[in-house]
Amino acid sequence: MFIYLFCVGSVFEGELSDVIPVIRTSVAGVRIVGRLCVGNRNGLLVPNTTTDQELQHIRNALPDSVKITRVEERLSALGNVIVCNDYVALVHPDLDRETEEILADTLKVEVFRQTVAGNVLVGSYCALSNNGGLVHPRTAVEDQDELSSLLQVPLVAGTVNRGSDVVGAGMVVNDWVSFCGLDTTSTELSVIESVFKLGDAQPSAITSSMRASLFERWHDINCRKIEAY
Repeated sequence: MFIYLFCVGSVFEGELSDVIPVIRTSVAGVRIVGRLCVGNRNGLLVPNTTTDQELQHIRNALPDSVKITRVEERLSALGNVIVCNDYVALVHPDLDRETEEILADTLKVEVFRQTVAGNVLVGSYCALSNNGGLVHPRTAVEDQDELSSLLQVPLVAGTVNRGSDVVGAGMVVNDWVSFCGLDTTSTELSVIESVFKLGDAQPSAITSSMRASLFERWHDINCRKIEAY
């Protein structure tokens, strides 16, 4: 899975700028972009509160192959109610049917309505990549097996930030790198590195091709700005 990072911090830029562009933006005028949008290498969903200017900025930053859709959904913190990789998505049981259809079409995933350890905020209590997943520490073994069967990736119950069970809000991960909160312990990091198979992971060919497309897009935009002056 290839994750585009929309953030305001310099840490991401320092670690990723040589691999993929890091795009600074807001969604609905706020900076918690990870909680408000959800995406994979195929597309990106943003809430209906996303402004036209923000939407255009994001469209300009991404390759044409990545579909961007603004959805009318009362559960507007999409990152809290949806978790996905490039193939499968778990969603809040009360998510609108229309949103579910848009999600499946835009991100090209199979959608399952589920809970994680009895919590409906699946995006908050689960982190997922194409290689594995981390779920709420109180997720029963039977539930882990069921979810793992649906997702077709191994799952581990764990925490971040020194015991926090809100794993989705405490870390971001793709198929080759993860960023966690500063309070995350070495034991927690070891579990994360193991389940997501991050040890010797490298950006995939898909990542490399998208990276080239992104840099080409940024080059074209900057050239047009210079010509305008």
